[in-house]
Amino acid sequence: MREMNENKRGKRSLSARQLRAARALLGWRQAELAERTKLSVLTIRRMEGRKGPSGSTEANVESVRRVLEGAGVVFLKAKSVKDGGPGVRLKR
Repeated sequence: MREMNENKRGKRSLSARQLRAARALLGWRQAELAERTKLSVLTIRRMEGRKGPSGSTEANVESVRRVLEGAGVVFLKAKSVKDGGPGVRLKR
């Protein structure tokens, strides 16, 4: 699994697992995330698949990030919690 790290341009990358978990926390289907991001369901499916978001364009990844964060998702870095890897949670 690819963890949330800084990519070549200094942007935080996300993993497919984080995207699936974030969507699950919100109770959204792939179609709803696709509609809110103005991306296709196929693009969302690919981003949540084996290659993860790294197989998508930076603009698409940032669009998904903005929408999920706007809905209350917080993406956690691998070292932001004492005993865990990268993850997600909802804002309080």
